[in-house]
Amino acid sequence: MNLATLPTEACNPASEHIDQLSTIEMLRIINEEDTKVAAAVAAELPQIANAVDAIADRFEHGGRLFYIGAGTSGRLGVLDASECPPTFSVPPSLFQGIIAGGDSALRHSSETSEDSPEQGEADLVARAFTRRDALIGIAASGRTPYVLGALRHARKLGALTISLACVSGSEIAAIADIAIAPNTGPEVLTGSTRLKAGTATKLVLNMISTGVMIRAGAVYGNLMVNVQTTNEKLIDRGRRIISDATGVDHPTAARLLAEAGTVKTAIVMQKLSLDRAAAEARLKAAKGNLTTALGKKP
Repeated sequence: MNLATLPTEACNPASEHIDQLSTIEMLRIINEEDTKVAAAVAAELPQIANAVDAIADRFEHGGRLFYIGAGTSGRLGVLDASECPPTFSVPPSLFQGIIAGGDSALRHSSETSEDSPEQGEADLVARAFTRRDALIGIAASGRTPYVLGALRHARKLGALTISLACVSGSEIAAIADIAIAPNTGPEVLTGSTRLKAGTATKLVLNMISTGVMIRAGAVYGNLMVNVQTTNEKLIDRGRRIISDATGVDHPTAARLLAEAGTVKTAIVMQKLSLDRAAAEARLKAAKGNLTTALGKKP
């Protein structure tokens, strides 16, 4: 592939003389380019919705979600995966981020790692990736060999494959079950895909992980009822969630959380006038879905 033909590698005429501008003019150009990202992502909402539903179905059948990428793309995947356990109280194994070059590449660049499709496959094998799982291959250019190798391996197994690139008609899109491709165009700094492409990638991953967990019942209304109350800030958030969901005052919410152990159990206890054991049993029967446990239509 001639990389120079990719939109993400093209020269942006809007920033052609950015080095000669005042600071405020320079920042205005960056900001104006950033405003184009949300529209590019919006154009991909049908494909993102397909991905959310397909991943949620995999979760229903014991599958997991893996993100894989190199450089900025890999770091963003690892970031999204690492934020899901504290936000939604899921095990770290459910969302897993893999970056070319391993965890050291999170802090230190490892550009040569992305050139090996064999290593992409090997890194999936090392995580015991199976046909029940889902894989999001992330590459702004849509042609990173490391990601291509991983996607081909996942496809061979019969796993769900999703591509996330910032160009249309990419190599990774051609081998994925679902192709997501927000076309973010040329960067302010030519080829620096940590900018608009990175922002688009973060937006899409936010949507996917959040959407999947909403479908899985980890959210009640717009409340993070699965939040882990592991520090003072999160304990306070948990109390406020209980208060918002049940209408009780803050001291009562604090008492409920202390008695229940978890936010969801506290809400069931209060709303259905149950003790902790009965509330936990009700949640277990509802597979952890608070809306179902409360007898409401999901």
